[in-house]
This record gives sequence, C-alpha cells and structure tokens, in this order.
Amino acid sequence: MGSVYRKTVTRPLPTGAELFTRAGERFARWKPKTGRTRTAKVVTGADGSLRIRTEAATFTAKYRNGAGIVCEVSTSCRDEDAARSVLRDLERRAELVRSGVMTASEDTIADQQAVLLIDHFQAYLDHLQAKGAGKTHRDNTGRNLRRVASECSWKTLRDMGRQPLERWLSQRMADGTSARTRNAHLSSLIAFGNWCLDNGRLLVNPFARIGKANEKADPRRQRRAMTEGELNQLLNVARWRPLAEHGRESVAVDSNGAGKSAKRSNWTKAELTLAGLADAVERGRERLADNPELIEQLDRLGRERALIYKTLVLTGLRKGELASMTVGQLNFDGSMPCLILNAADEKNGQGSTIPLRADLAEELKVWSSDLPKPATLRLRDHQAKPDPSRKLFEVPEGLVRILNRDLLAAGIDKRDERGRTIDVHALRHTFGTLLSKGGVAPRTAQAAMRHSSLDLTMNTYTDPKLLDVQGAMDSLPALNLSPELPTRDRKTLKATGTDPSQFESLVPTLVPTLGKSSPSRTFPVISSTQADDPTGWQSTPRTLAKPTKKPSSAGFADKGFEVEDTGLEPVASCMPCKRSTN
Repeated sequence: MGSVYRKTVTRPLPTGAELFTRAGERFARWKPKTGRTRTAKVVTGADGSLRIRTEAATFTAKYRNGAGIVCEVSTSCRDEDAARSVLRDLERRAELVRSGVMTASEDTIADQQAVLLIDHFQAYLDHLQAKGAGKTHRDNTGRNLRRVASECSWKTLRDMGRQPLERWLSQRMADGTSARTRNAHLSSLIAFGNWCLDNGRLLVNPFARIGKANEKADPRRQRRAMTEGELNQLLNVARWRPLAEHGRESVAVDSNGAGKSAKRSNWTKAELTLAGLADAVERGRERLADNPELIEQLDRLGRERALIYKTLVLTGLRKGELASMTVGQLNFDGSMPCLILNAADEKNGQGSTIPLRADLAEELKVWSSDLPKPATLRLRDHQAKPDPSRKLFEVPEGLVRILNRDLLAAGIDKRDERGRTIDVHALRHTFGTLLSKGGVAPRTAQAAMRHSSLDLTMNTYTDPKLLDVQGAMDSLPALNLSPELPTRDRKTLKATGTDPSQFESLVPTLVPTLGKSSPSRTFPVISSTQADDPTGWQSTPRTLAKPTKKPSSAGFADKGFEVEDTGLEPVASCMPCKRSTN
C-alpha cells in the first residue's frame, strides 16, 4: 500500500524573524502579512546560511510502480483526500503494468502528461543548445512554441492536439499572417513533437500530418537584385552621406515660399540627392572646420558603410555572418585571398572559405590595417598588427534603415513596378544574379552561394529581369530558310531520283481517280541511258526485269524492277517489290 505525506523542506529565514532557543534547539518566530504567528526550527544550510525547516504545502505520494521500484511523486494537491485519489490512480497504473495490460513506456508517458508544458519547452530548448543550435534559432523556436501554447490555452502535453492547431492556423490566415510565418510556427511544433516522441514523452506526434501552406502562392517579401549602375550609385552615396548630412541646406516647409517666418517649425532640411551630394559634402566640411576629429570620424564611417555594402555584394555573406567576422578570419597570405567563416557563425553550421576578388581583398587589407589599436599598444609600436579578435566591421543593428536613406539619396526606388523591394538581404540576391549574368556555371554559383539546392540558387536568388535573355537569343545560330532548292547537277539529281521535275510528270499519272478501278499496268522508270531523251520518255515503254542483286547506295537508276499495282496507289520506286506480311 502506498501513502501520502507532506515532505519536510527548508526555506530561507523569513525577513524580521525572531530567533530563540528551546530545549537546546534554535527556533525562529515570525508573523506573515496575513495569518497568525508561526514558529519553525532553524537549521544551517549547505552554504552556511540560516534556514527554517517546515512542511511542504502539497502532498507527496509514495508507492511501488509496475517494475517494483519505490517512487515518490508530487500530487500537487493541498487536500489529503485529493492526494489519495491521485495515489489510487498511480497504483492502478502500476497494477496494469504488472499484469501486462500497459507497457512500462506507456506508464512513463502517462507520468509526463501532468508536467507543465513550459517545463517541456525548456527541456527541448536545452536539447537544442546541447546539439549546437544557434541562439537565434533557439529564440525563434521558443517564441513560436510559447505563442501557440498561449493562444491555444495549452497547459500540459495532454492538451495539445491537431484540431486546436489547425483552428489557430486558420485564424492566423484570416488575420492576414503570411504562409511563411504560419509554416515557421508549425515547423517548431512538429520538431518539438518529434523530440517528445523520441524521449518517451508522447506516443505519437499530433502535428506530424498537418500540411504546410504554399509559400510560393502567398509571397509577402519579394526582393529584387540591383543593377551595376545602381550599385555604383549606392556605394557613392554610402561613402559620403555621413559627412553630407551636416551640409544639408535649410528650406521652407512651404515650397511656394508663402508664409515664411522665423519659426523653426516652418523650416526643414533639404533632402540629399545624388546630384547635390558633392556640394553637401563641401558645406559639411566648412561647417565642421572647427572640429577636425568629427570630420575624420564621419569620413571613416562613410568608408565603413560603403565597404560593408561592397563586401555583402561581392561575397554573398549574410548580415549576421558579416557582423561575426573578425580580423583574424582574413587570409591574405596564400595565392587566393579569402575569408574564413566559422561554422558557429554560418547559417548551415558547416563553415566555409570564401574567395575574395583582388580589389576587394586589397581594400579589406587596408581597412583592417587602419583599425584603431589599443592606446597602450599604439604608444609602444605604431606598426603593430591589428588585434585578430577585433571585429572587422561594426555592422549596425538598424542597417536596413540606413540602407533606406542611402537608396533615397541615390535616387533608387526601393520598390519596383512588380512590388519587389530592396533590403539588406537583397544584396545577397544581387550577388547570385551577378554570378548568373557573368556566365558562371550553375553548380559553381550554388557553391559560391553556399546553397544545398541548385533550385534555390537559380530560381530564388537569381533575378531573371537582369539576365541578358535577348543576348542569349542573339547568340543562337542563324538558320536561313531558302525558297528554292539548292543548285545541283541535274544529271546527278535524275540518277538519285530527287529531280523535282521528274515528280511533277508522275503526279497526274500515279494519282488514282475516285470511283474508278485502277487497271494493272507497268510504268516506265527513267534510267541513266534515257536521260538524253528530249521527251523524257522513250516512245516504246518496256517492262524492266527485277534486279538480280541488291541495288547500290547511289539508288536504283542502273537496274530496273517491276512496280506492283496495289489497287489504290503504286508503290514508290524506292520500296521493295513485295508487300510485307504485316
């Protein structure tokens, strides 16, 4: 027989508790905010702090499970009768296991049903971390799981089900949530269900058979690649805009000039344009002439932004991958300058070596050598190499907002006529498109993009609008359609049976007349000896004998044969004289 009891536990000493000694033992007396004064024995904790020993608020059930092992399980019940009811259920399950009605694994799964779902989520996230999953993936997964559990009112594993999730997905679709977002939540739940299945927490995955939404039919963010001209404009603006911002002119809010006043609210800064960029830079230098350090700081900031854009376009790195790059990951010593991307920082977790163009490698080399050095190091050795652990770029979190301002100043439309937009990740799309436009083999482009699928490289990350499709059509060979037969020797044509004039003379004779029977007759065939006959036919037709040997490859002009009447249309001269049995 099992039993229920309250466990003895220790808790921190309550604030303001009064210590006293009774019968050689120490006790604490305190009065909670609500209730009467309480007394508990004082003990010393493992860390040397004073703690009070008291009973737990809930009952614990002690029983022997199906395998004969004594177990203690918290009933989470404050009432003893309710706790004994839980004990009876546990003992009944143990009896089912002993009698073979229930397996031990099913009994273990039943124990997991009462555990709070939030505890299962935390255990799953710990599993992802131990497996080496990135922090971003873990954060997104935890957020997706908690959101669905909260909005579906799931508290434990037994509450999870397919129908509530499908209802939630339908509601999100009605709210306008994209297919990609819905699929992300569904994928997190499917992965969590598979983990519970592998760890003996569930018998089946309730979400395994729920189909995903078609993301191609519901695109929300379509990116476009940038042209070479747009890239040059963007790099030019990014290089000088930090300094040009200080040279913007003040203009009246009213474009007509009416109602001008000295109020500051009636004036604003003029927008930067590509045409006025140089003048704005000069004005900025004049206004900051008394602060050369700020001019140098803004100039360096412009160099960094332009080099960030250029590196993203010419390497295909993602924003997070570039932000993780350090000076030590640059390799200029070998025959091929490259970037070494660590596995922990790459999206697929494999690590890569990314080759660099010669011009980009030179600019990165100069940039890394100009990085500020620690003050103590600078005093000792101005020629010291930069710290390998120093970040290559300080990639700002709000880079997309900075890019939007650069696009506006460069006069580049963020959204094209098809609704496709330019953002930071669109620079990676531009990288893939430039590879295809440059004639790079698809398999090589896939390796450069570090994609697992060639379809992803060619269809998603290649903008067909920028490809030279017309040039590809022009590269096809010219096929001339001549209205006349090419000139050949007439004697050779007659010898091979390909003279068109010969066919024209045969058509009226060979075509049968409908409604009339075709009499059995023989037709002369022009031989090489008759080619000089001006009439085309000899005056006395003769029946030629069947050839005694196989005709030569030049045709049947040197041998005669009989033409058999089929009743409808004579057999052509190049066919065998006997009809096939088929």
